[in-house]
Amino acid sequence: MNNKTQSETGSLYIVSAPSGAGKTSLLKALLESVDKLAVSISHTTRPPRPGEQNGSHYHFTDVSTFESMIQANAFLEHAKVFDNFYGTSRQAVEHQLATGDDVILEIDWQGAQLVRKQLPESITIFILPPSVIALRERLQGRGQDSDEIIARRMRDARTDAAHYDEYDYLVINDDFDQALAELRAIFMAERLKTSRQAAGHRQMLDELLA
Repeated sequence: MNNKTQSETGSLYIVSAPSGAGKTSLLKALLESVDKLAVSISHTTRPPRPGEQNGSHYHFTDVSTFESMIQANAFLEHAKVFDNFYGTSRQAVEHQLATGDDVILEIDWQGAQLVRKQLPESITIFILPPSVIALRERLQGRGQDSDEIIARRMRDARTDAAHYDEYDYLVINDDFDQALAELRAIFMAERLKTSRQAAGHRQMLDELLA
């Protein structure tokens, strides 16, 4: 991605899940408990919702600007959802990684496929609910959607779940604390890999082995 060593750059993680798996809550808790970790902020053409701030929740932009960025190959992945565009800026991700932080892309399996083609070193995690019954209960528990919308979300969730085996890690979110511990373990194990540890402790190793 650039000429920096592995000790100076973070790792890129892709986290995907069907709706109702609890991904958003897990990632929020993960960010609060793991240092040097950030979630990539996507670009979108949809208008801000109440309380959303530009540059914090999304990078809000207009359609013409977004389309110009597509033409300039500025996105690692992008998609059109319900008449609005969403995309992951290549430059923004590279800037975050260059700070030494690990970066999470919270994207679906289609976006994950696109990113993996460009950045095969990405570390990928898929989160699933423990059962179909639990998934339905979580979707119904929101109390905001009609039966028709819940049925559609269930169909979409099955489609998404079918791609779990394309990922490096699979976390089953049955017990929240256990799932969070498993996510933390993934990040800790990746940071303790010999290649990353060696890059981060090069001076000590050189002195030790001199």
